[in-house]
Amino acid sequence: MGSTVIAIPDREDVAPKEKKKFRDFFLPIISFVREVDSKYDLRKLIHSIKVGVALVSVSLLYLLDPLYKQVGENAMWAIMTVVVIFEFYAGATLSKGLNRGIGTILGGGLGCLAAAFAQDVGGIGNSIVVGISVFISGAAATYIRLVPRIKKRYEYGAMIFILTFNLVVVSGLRAEEVMQLARERLTTIVMGFLICIFISLLVFPVWAGDELHDSLTSKFENLARSIEGCLEEYFKVDTEKKNRPGFSFSSCKSVLHSKAKDESLANFARWEPWHGKFRLSYPWKKYLKIGEVLRDMAANVLSVKGCLQSPRQSLQNLRASIKEPCEIVGSSLAWALRELGESIKKMNKCETAALIMPKLKSIRHELNLIITPSALAGGEKSTDALELASFVFSLMEMIDKVEELTKEVEELGGLAGFHVNSK
Repeated sequence: MGSTVIAIPDREDVAPKEKKKFRDFFLPIISFVREVDSKYDLRKLIHSIKVGVALVSVSLLYLLDPLYKQVGENAMWAIMTVVVIFEFYAGATLSKGLNRGIGTILGGGLGCLAAAFAQDVGGIGNSIVVGISVFISGAAATYIRLVPRIKKRYEYGAMIFILTFNLVVVSGLRAEEVMQLARERLTTIVMGFLICIFISLLVFPVWAGDELHDSLTSKFENLARSIEGCLEEYFKVDTEKKNRPGFSFSSCKSVLHSKAKDESLANFARWEPWHGKFRLSYPWKKYLKIGEVLRDMAANVLSVKGCLQSPRQSLQNLRASIKEPCEIVGSSLAWALRELGESIKKMNKCETAALIMPKLKSIRHELNLIITPSALAGGEKSTDALELASFVFSLMEMIDKVEELTKEVEELGGLAGFHVNSK
């Protein structure tokens, strides 16, 4: 009679398999926790919790009988206020809250006056007065909110004014206690606004000013790395280009496409109170000006991208002849950008500003020597010399932009009160 032999694995063989299953099970969870633990995602999580706390706080107007007896169904307006005005940045919350408050007060006040006047007229004249007042207020407020300067900061307030005015005037056709209704709604709106402001400004606030400041300083470093990488790619020999991946312009493109975000952050920062390093009436407009110059410079860097494509041997030899002076220019530009960015980051007056301008003039002189006819005579084709001249002219435009940046940063230091770095 045959016997069957069953192999019993050793504990040493089972343990690795169990560890592998355990690791495979928890690896996605660990990866997710690490992703959530990043700075921006953690701030989003905190913001979500803050919104939840604000909603629970205003819901007490419904849930607690003593409070509900005081405000009644108007508690709905407090909840609506929290949902509408609570934003990620503290400045955005304050902006929408004040806009809503101003729009509600103006719309409610003028609406009450119009409704009272219409009721005094009485009869068919009542409806005529209401119709005319609705038309005039709606048309005037809509025209005003389309003015660019008003649209940037007060568009939401104009919209709330139109809404509140129409609600009050139209309800005045049938409601005798318009003033009391407006007062009760305004009270609950103020409750919601105060809860939002308290939580947004005092509980882990996210300042748009800090975000704009950090964003601007990072642009200097991104452009400095882009210039260094671009020059390194330009002077690679053909074999190196095949063996190594090409330079990525992603950081440079992020600078180029940052205008909308910068303007939005600057608008929110103007509403924020004094916090940290940033006082009231801080020169945020100068940040936008510097950002505009940085975007122009990013466009100059991207314009060099077409010069990196040509693999002709004659052009490679011509590039090698100007490699050393161009690398000196590139390192000088990167150094100047980092010095200026560090000055803004630490809010110190740039001690090397006096050295940057003479150095830029010196490297401009070196570039002028490169593009002389005698220096370009090594090209076998006129297109080679033209392509090389185009590259050098792009470097000269970058020098002009760095000179402009130096002046703007010095002006920012004077306006913002940058202090002298004491060693």
